[in-house]
Amino acid sequence: MLISIMYHHVNSDRCSNDLAIFEEHLKYIKANFKTIFPGETISKKSVCLTFDDAYADFYFLIFPLLKKYNLKALLAIPSKYILDDTDELAENRMNFEHNDLFLNYEKATFCTYKELKQMRDSGLVVFGSHSHSHINLLEENVNLDLELRVSKEILEDKLDTKIESFVFPFGKYNQNILKEAKRHYKYNFRIGNAMHKDFNGINGAIYRVDGDELKTPDEIFKTTKLLKYKFKGLVKRLGKK
Repeated sequence: MLISIMYHHVNSDRCSNDLAIFEEHLKYIKANFKTIFPGETISKKSVCLTFDDAYADFYFLIFPLLKKYNLKALLAIPSKYILDDTDELAENRMNFEHNDLFLNYEKATFCTYKELKQMRDSGLVVFGSHSHSHINLLEENVNLDLELRVSKEILEDKLDTKIESFVFPFGKYNQNILKEAKRHYKYNFRIGNAMHKDFNGINGAIYRVDGDELKTPDEIFKTTKLLKYKFKGLVKRLGKK
């Protein structure tokens, strides 16, 4: 079975984890699992770590831990909000509440392309598109071509790497949007707290377990939780939803 996990921040006010607990969480993963990129061979103990939005704290706080424990991760990037480089201090870039990060992106509240290239070169981080504008794709008058195809082309051009994964903003999509996403991406991730057997997902979408707001390092790996994720995956497969 494949466990894909969704994270956002550390040490932020929302959608976050306490840094100390998160490091213990990664230590637990290192001791018990093998981290893989989308498309890599899945074993009994495989996990795919995915991080949404590419906030600056990923570079300054999370990436060092990935290097420390030699763990792989997928970082989903909303292309509109990424600057080439910045002179802003790290502490200033991370000193915004969650809801203000997009409004202040010109202050480099997200990773820069310079930082992303450094992480790419580590071999521990691959990238996916998180759309261009980080918009709910179910809203009216959404430019799907911009959010799906163009965002991919921007990231591939800027980062000189293939972008094969898409992470739906807010987990929102319908079957027509998924069909369009699959024209451009091999792997399409959603929210959903379910597990399944491989990167084909369920009806073409890869479900992810919520890894934010952890109370203990091994919280999502408790037997009762894993059974719940497996059962939900089974229900979704049978219902093809």
